[in-house]
Amino acid sequence: MVKSLKYHLFLLFLMVFINPFAGFCQRYLSELDSSFYIRDTVRPVLERFENLRITGYMQPQFQVAQADGAPSYAGGNFSQFSKSRFMLRRARVKIDYLLTTSSNLPKVLFTFQIDATERGVIVRDMFTRLYETKKNYFSMTAGFFARPYGFEVNLGSSYRESPERGRMSQILMPGERDLGVMFSFEPLLKTNKYYHFKLDAGFFNGQGASGTTDFDSHKDFISRFTLKPYNIGKWQIGSGLSFLRGGWKNATKYVYQNGIGSNGDKIFIVDSSEKNYGHSSPRHYYGGDIQIKLRHKWGETEWRAEYWFGTQPGTVNSSTNPGTLPLALPTYVRHFNGAFFYFLQNIINSHHQLIIKYDWYDPNIKVKETEIGKVNTNFSSGDIRFNTLGIGYSYHFNPQTKLVLFYERVKNETTALPGYISDIEDNVFTCRLQFRF
Repeated sequence: MVKSLKYHLFLLFLMVFINPFAGFCQRYLSELDSSFYIRDTVRPVLERFENLRITGYMQPQFQVAQADGAPSYAGGNFSQFSKSRFMLRRARVKIDYLLTTSSNLPKVLFTFQIDATERGVIVRDMFTRLYETKKNYFSMTAGFFARPYGFEVNLGSSYRESPERGRMSQILMPGERDLGVMFSFEPLLKTNKYYHFKLDAGFFNGQGASGTTDFDSHKDFISRFTLKPYNIGKWQIGSGLSFLRGGWKNATKYVYQNGIGSNGDKIFIVDSSEKNYGHSSPRHYYGGDIQIKLRHKWGETEWRAEYWFGTQPGTVNSSTNPGTLPLALPTYVRHFNGAFFYFLQNIINSHHQLIIKYDWYDPNIKVKETEIGKVNTNFSSGDIRFNTLGIGYSYHFNPQTKLVLFYERVKNETTALPGYISDIEDNVFTCRLQFRF
């Protein structure tokens, strides 16, 4: 029996650590790991485990901020008396179990992923995906999984060139995942004329990973149409359109919206009608993105652009999607916009890469600069626009290991609000080592 146990452990070791394709193919959070389709020389020995994939990655890093206690979206705020830190940003293990048809196309997928760091252990994915196997066009996903909205939100953290997603992604889509059900149109055969098209649409609780249960009966409808990367000579192009329609239940009768005061100033005007209590304030997002890549003798040059706009409910000081309903707090309805831009350039060869990223998030496009903080306007820190310019360099030692050096210059609007009358000290430098298996 001991001999049999040792044999099985040896086979599992081979599957996880020797299989050269495992873990290198899943670039996007919602896609199927294409290594399931590969038949290599090790596989005949591993028939007992052929439906199972175990992948993961680890990101230890060191950071230096501009000042002690700097507020940050580069891995969270710094401690009050510290401006430098070592941290394990992510350490994830993912298990995929796939059942296939006789023609080696998927019919059922189960995925489970955890993130274990010094801050605790949390579940990142737990879902089942059922595939239609007659024409291989459709699938249904149910459980806790990535929302089908935007490009950057769905680009996996082990593949994303910048250390973190942009401020807007983190505020409006905290944790990227949510509980719900999604239906997808995505032809799996490359010979199909619709192979490059994908349409996802589903209903979600809305609070995402930041809450343990749905705090109201309102659900988010989220959909995304994707043009998967299409090759034209040395060029490759992909794009997408995203839509979200949802809302929050008002916890009080007080709902504030942008308006004009009697003196001509821009202000938040309160509606205190009794009918507001328990009614849903709108949460509507619209987004578009495009990715263009050029292949050349150095490797690749890539440009990405993504723009969001819409309506977001929040509290007086925040437009963040909460994990629990903000009880006894009035609702503030804001119109927002934001964008992400990437320029990626290989230098000499594919081992070296220059990274330039610019993003902004304006939580309230109806007001700007010194209009924020004026007396009797009700504007607050939740209305301030932030722009972030990131410049970095990454070195890929091999397909599993890379080093990232990245500096973020964060600039906020100059307002009349105490604490924000000039640019706050919140720039951050990150040095990260990543290993993926």
